Amino acid sequence: MKEITVKKGQILQREGEMNGKVYFVKSGLLRSYSIDKKGKEHIFMFAPEDWVVSDNLPPDQPSGLFIDALEDSIVVAKEKDLARDSQMDTIKLFKRMGVLQKRIIMLMSSSAIERYEHFIETYPQIVQRVPQRMIASYLGITPEALSKVKGERIIKK
Repeated sequence: MKEITVKKGQILQREGEMNGKVYFVKSGLLRSYSIDKKGKEHIFMFAPEDWVVSDNLPPDQPSGLFIDALEDSIVVAKEKDLARDSQMDTIKLFKRMGVLQKRIIMLMSSSAIERYEHFIETYPQIVQRVPQRMIASYLGITPEALSKVKGERIIKK
């Protein structure tokens, strides 16, 4: 277990690398994402302060996600085997799994405005910290569609 300082833009994990680490964010902001064959980025999750981010694959398999820093950050890096043994971190892992489960269900069944509302509820502290194109990627919509959703949201209120 080791605390590391990460600079904005620094990549902690690349897709395809063997990387058995779990990152606990003490300060700053990380994200995990994939890049499809056309070069389009798809954000899997954000990890602000007090969140955990990791690839969900076993440590003996190549990672399926990139993880990078959106802000200068301080993180604690743990080997996946050690993270599994830490009862203190179990609550954070369950929080992460719960958010991801709800997100997957919402992507399958909710409107863009419902997904945006859920994003704001899940990540209230980062709405102003990430570019709109990244929020759109996370929601599975275009930046133009996000602008429309935000406009509809304002009209409803």
